[in-house]
Amino acid sequence: MSQARTRPWIALGAIAVAGAIVAYLSLGSIGDNLVYFWDVPQLLDKKQDAVGATIRLGGVVRKGSMNWQPETVELKFDIANQPEVADSNAVTVYSKGAPPQMFREGIGVVVEGKYDGQQFQADRVIVKHSNEYRPPEEGREPENVYKTLLEDS
Repeated sequence: MSQARTRPWIALGAIAVAGAIVAYLSLGSIGDNLVYFWDVPQLLDKKQDAVGATIRLGGVVRKGSMNWQPETVELKFDIANQPEVADSNAVTVYSKGAPPQMFREGIGVVVEGKYDGQQFQADRVIVKHSNEYRPPEEGREPENVYKTLLEDS
């Protein structure tokens, strides 16, 4: 075989090897890097599959369930699809660290972490809120808007 005929095959082989390496690197450990987004019923339905996996869990902080310990910077609360319904479709969330400023009972949250089968160990707590701006009501000073958040809870 002449040298002119083998060059295209060598180039094609090099491209195939490079493509295989890229495919292996990009798809080889994709399962370890997946983060599932579930709501509370989905998590409870897939309880055993969820244990140990990194999950983003969305729901609403159940009213009357928040327990914030500022001395130890520990936060514990229940998350459910409906904040007022007192049924077993809730998951207890434990987080170490200060909660977001707008965090309160009855607000939508997304927590990211791992489920151990009993409670959800959150590494991150994110408050869901609308992007709609509403100026302070008549008679309310803009400096006191933060106090209104505490009144709502």
